[in-house]
Amino acid sequence: MTGSDAARARIDTSRPHPARVYDWWLGGKDNYPVDEELARRILAVDDTAVRGARANRRFMHRAVRTAAQAGVRQFLDIGTGIPTEPNLHQVAQQVAPESRVVYADNDPIVLRHAEALLRGSAEGSTQYVHADVREPDTILCRAAESLDFSRPVCLSLVALTHYLGDEADGDDVHGVLRRYVDALAPGSHLVLSQVTPDLNPEAVEKAAALFRRNGTPFFPRSLAEFARLFQGLRLLGPGIIPVTGWRPEPVDVAAQEEGIVPVYAGVAVKP
Repeated sequence: MTGSDAARARIDTSRPHPARVYDWWLGGKDNYPVDEELARRILAVDDTAVRGARANRRFMHRAVRTAAQAGVRQFLDIGTGIPTEPNLHQVAQQVAPESRVVYADNDPIVLRHAEALLRGSAEGSTQYVHADVREPDTILCRAAESLDFSRPVCLSLVALTHYLGDEADGDDVHGVLRRYVDALAPGSHLVLSQVTPDLNPEAVEKAAALFRRNGTPFFPRSLAEFARLFQGLRLLGPGIIPVTGWRPEPVDVAAQEEGIVPVYAGVAVKP
C-alpha cells in the first residue's frame, strides 16, 4: 500500500457504501449498521436484491473462466468489492496458474483486504489499486506495472455501471468505458452486468430511489442502453441476456426457478 493509498483509506461509517451493501447481501461481515440498514430497506422494496448479488458473483466466475479458456492470461477487475471466495484471481488461476490479475476499488475496506486478494498462485501475480473507476488514467497506469496492455486483457466491471451516469447526469459512463477499452489490445474481453428496469420496473425504481437518497447515484438501464456500452465490440453468445441465463451452470438453472433477477449481463471481445 502506498502513502497515497493510506491517506485515502479512511472509512466513512456515517453513510452506506455500495461495496459494503453488496457484502451484506452476500452474507459477509465487512459492513456497518448504516450499510445493513440500507441493504434491508432495499430488500424490502426489491426482494431480488440478494438473488441479484449472488447471480452477479456467479456470472463473474463463468465469464472469467470463459476468457481464461479462450487464452486470456491478464485480468483487470474494477469495482472489486469485498473479497468473497472464490475471488476472480482464484477462478482465473485455476484455469491458468500464470494468470496476472489487478484489482481496483475505491472502498477503504477493500483496501484493508488487499493482502487476502494478493494471495495468488506462485506462477501468476495479483495486485491491488485503490482508485475510483472514474480515474481511468490512474488505474491503467498502475495496472500497467503488472499487466502488458499490448496483449489481451479481460476487463471486468461487474455490477458497476449502474453507479455511473451519462453525460446528462454529470457523469460519462460511455467516455469512461471508452478510455479503458481503447487501452486494450485486440482479443481483450469486456465483462459487464447492469441493473435494468425492464424486468421489474417498480421494484427497481424504488431501490434506485433509496440508493440516491442515501448518497449513491444509481442508474438502471434498458436493454438498448446497456447494449450501447458494448459498442464496437463483438458480443459472445448468447449475447446480452438476464444474468442467470448467461452460459448457465446447474446452480444458475436452479436459481432461475426462484424468480427473476433484473440484471443484464454480457461479455464481448475487442476485434
